[in-house]
Amino acid sequence: MNFATPLAFLLLIPWAVAAWRLYRKGKRTGVLFSATRDLPVRTAGWRVALTHVIPPLFLVGSLLLIVAAARPRSVLTREHKSIQAIAIGMVVDVSGSMEGLDLTPKGASSYQTRLEVVKETFAKFVQKRPDDLIGLVTFGGYASTRSPLTADHAALLHVLKGVEIPSGQYNSQDETMTAIGDGLATAVARLKDAEPKTRIIILLSDGLSNAGIITPEEATDAAAKLGVRVYTIGVGSNGRTPFRVRDAFGREAISYADTQFDEAQLRSIATQTNGRYFGVRDNDGLSAALKEIDSLEKTKIDRQVYDRYNDHFVPFLFAGAALILLALSLNIQLIRRVL
Repeated sequence: MNFATPLAFLLLIPWAVAAWRLYRKGKRTGVLFSATRDLPVRTAGWRVALTHVIPPLFLVGSLLLIVAAARPRSVLTREHKSIQAIAIGMVVDVSGSMEGLDLTPKGASSYQTRLEVVKETFAKFVQKRPDDLIGLVTFGGYASTRSPLTADHAALLHVLKGVEIPSGQYNSQDETMTAIGDGLATAVARLKDAEPKTRIIILLSDGLSNAGIITPEEATDAAAKLGVRVYTIGVGSNGRTPFRVRDAFGREAISYADTQFDEAQLRSIATQTNGRYFGVRDNDGLSAALKEIDSLEKTKIDRQVYDRYNDHFVPFLFAGAALILLALSLNIQLIRRVL
């Protein structure tokens, strides 16, 4: 048995002061009167007797409410287990070139952008690693931490599902550029104090580093010094790439544009951090890259797992409320005075 909000017991201080003042006041008041031996033995009516019942009802009722506010509960399941885990920083490019349609799986009924394919594949990767701590960083013209390292993969997948490529007339040009250095540096900072000894970054990009405050070389150096291994994945290819556009009448159409990315830079990042570079030209290649990363060594971590609690505050809540309601009713209807 424990209490979810033990600070609620601080309310016992004003409760004790109120009880002391209530009974102290009763002991110090009195009226001088003559000898009572000639008076009838039973002079006090039932209303007078109730005056001695109402204060305890208030005190006991409020005490039960304080206990209810502290939320007494018992642990239904508590488990201590050792797990094999690593810390993974997922760094995903969300620049404008990720709208390319060249990763659409064969036989698909509709086109999918590079980002949509990456999100689906990453989601499957996360689901296969229930014990790992995984975080998510995205970058276009600037880097943004979407999720810190977490074991709550349901929340992580919800965040991943909402990742989109900036679009619209109100977005600045920076949002569609590529700041690889900032994205990598942000992920390194997130992994710096991670509990697992094995810490890796999966960096996925399809463009040239043309924005940001930190250069890819500076971020790579920081990762190498901290022992963070970086696996880089280059998506797409240099050349003509299909994109989804709309014509003058608002109809959807497919148009081709030349795209390019710095494969040498991604390869250099992986080499300097003892990672590996994967060149992905289709959906199968992306799945194969993540499958190989899945075979990494893991670190043993001890965890206390608390699954469910059984709350016991309801009886205290109802009993306390009932006693106070009874005391108020007696006070108003019968005694007709304020305590």
